[in-house]
Amino acid sequence: MTTTNQQQQTDIVLRWPELAKRVPISRSHAHALAAQGKFPKPIKLGPRASGWLESEINAWLADRVAQSRANDPNLV
Repeated sequence: MTTTNQQQQTDIVLRWPELAKRVPISRSHAHALAAQGKFPKPIKLGPRASGWLESEINAWLADRVAQSRANDPNLV
């Protein structure tokens, strides 16, 4: 088993209530950003259920922090 397979097997799927606590945007805005390729896309869990991989959300947040720090010379 490779590291990627291990990560996928142990990755946590965040449903909307948990995601909303970590990323303070509305559900519709999250879906709009995902459609534009600016936010991780949800995965389908069933006919009426979806969730986001925690590792992808963490990477997105880390990228947002890095971008904001790069744009502010006083923080470097």
